[in-house]
Amino acid sequence: MAGWVLVTCSGVSNTGRLTTQAASAFRQRHPSALDDAVPAGRLDAGAVPAGCRVIALDGCTDACGRKKLEGLGIVPDAHIVATDLGIVKNGMAEVRYDEIARVVSALREAV
Repeated sequence: MAGWVLVTCSGVSNTGRLTTQAASAFRQRHPSALDDAVPAGRLDAGAVPAGCRVIALDGCTDACGRKKLEGLGIVPDAHIVATDLGIVKNGMAEVRYDEIARVVSALREAV
C-alpha cells in the first residue's frame, strides 16, 4: 500500500486538530499504508515525491489542505472532510475518540 502521502489541514479548531490526531492514529495502526503525513502549513513541492498519490484530509469545507496542495499544482487523489463525516466543527471543543475512529475508518477506505 505504499505510495501515499497524507496532507492534513492541522488547523486550531477541533476539526483541524482532529485531522492531526487521526493521521497519527492511522499511522500507528497501519504503519506501511503511508509514505508520509504532512501538515498543510509545512507543505512544499518536495513533500510529495513523483508518483505518490495524495490524500487531502481537511477538518471542514474551508479545505485548507486541498487548497494548499492545489496552490502547488497538486490535485489530490482523494479528499476527506471531517465535517462531511458528520463531525461538527465546534471551535476549541476537545477531539473525541469516536471522531478519530470515524476519520481513521475513512482513511482506511481511501488507501
